[in-house]
Amino acid sequence: MVSVRVKDHMVSQPVTILQSATIAEAARAITEHKVSGVVVVDDAGLVVGMLSELDCLRNLLSEAYNGQAFGGEAVALVMTTPVVTCAADADIIGIAESMLANKQRRRPVVDQGKLVGQITCRQLLGALLDFGT
Repeated sequence: MVSVRVKDHMVSQPVTILQSATIAEAARAITEHKVSGVVVVDDAGLVVGMLSELDCLRNLLSEAYNGQAFGGEAVALVMTTPVVTCAADADIIGIAESMLANKQRRRPVVDQGKLVGQITCRQLLGALLDFGT
């Protein structure tokens, strides 16, 4: 039987970036790891935001257009907050429905505020395909 719990389908070591990092550093992490976004954490490892490749692209294009220093802005100024998270024991169907309703591609998985993983549309699709077979 296929599990319907997030913990059995999540990425256990998602790509993270410190909120103090620059947009250029975040964009490099996104391109190097071939992901569509990163989880933003503070120095204690607590989830404080989300940053997508579109956020980075929007910021870098704006800076280039306006003749500003390229990619030097802090991630904390661009990241999406507040962050909707989920627990590792959450049901993937409920999470999938919530992500669709909120137009989210990824959701951090936390335990007492600390990041323990991430569930993305790709993992949800795989889990649902496994469930259907």
